[in-house]
Amino acid sequence: MGVYAVTGAASGMGKASADRLRAAGHTVIGIDLTEGDVVADLSTTEGRATAIAKTLERAEGHLDGAVLAAGLGPLPGKERVIAEVNFRGVVELLEGWRSTLAASGNSKVVVFGSNSTTTVPAAPMSAVKAFLAGDVEKAVKRASRIKPAGPTFTYAASKLAVTHWVRRTAVTPEWAGAGIRLNVIAPGAIETPLLTSQLDSPEGDRVRDFPVPIGGFGRPEQIGAWVEFMLSPAADFLCGSVIVVDGGTEPFFRGSDWPRPVSIRKVPAYLAAMRRFNKAKKK
Repeated sequence: MGVYAVTGAASGMGKASADRLRAAGHTVIGIDLTEGDVVADLSTTEGRATAIAKTLERAEGHLDGAVLAAGLGPLPGKERVIAEVNFRGVVELLEGWRSTLAASGNSKVVVFGSNSTTTVPAAPMSAVKAFLAGDVEKAVKRASRIKPAGPTFTYAASKLAVTHWVRRTAVTPEWAGAGIRLNVIAPGAIETPLLTSQLDSPEGDRVRDFPVPIGGFGRPEQIGAWVEFMLSPAADFLCGSVIVVDGGTEPFFRGSDWPRPVSIRKVPAYLAAMRRFNKAKKK
């Protein structure tokens, strides 16, 4: 049985994931804002440092994987908190746990993204670039320029940025080369307290009208089952992937957008990347 750190473990999809892992006999170190094995505020530098240190203390030098489920939705007036939790609350924790994850020799990490990365129109890529450059303040400013879409754009940009970070980072020697598999699960509309609050808000009809071809909403337990699978030996060959679980919303809007071949103008860079990879492998 393994040892797994789970952020956002007190409610919603994080709790469903933690419950699933515990039921399978694994040890779970639950991290959340007000309750859990580790209580920490991931919206602050101090809180993230606490989450890193106390998790490593409880893990006693052994982590078989992690589930980064803590996150905030598009809450008005909370743009900076959204950015801190959704991006830094993933990246800083994983960087702080990296050596312990590597020590297991075959660890797996599931990061919670969102289908908003592909279904929110005109999410500002300038904000995504700012996130990836480490400038969260600039990212929030870029995402908030169009009112009243600031919270939605901040949320979508934070999830885009963390998804790009995972895909870029997953294939590097420091992660894939160290036996750590990083992957993203991108849920759609799931029956969580966040969805309930959205349905009860003035925007409720817009949420209900958003296309879900399979019908209805997903359940946290379904996402928990996907997380367990992505942490299992069946996922040993899964690296840098984004698994969308949204009832068909993403392909409804974007069915012809992906996959696509490498464009002819990018072939030189494509071949150069292959050469760099094989050169590094021979060292």
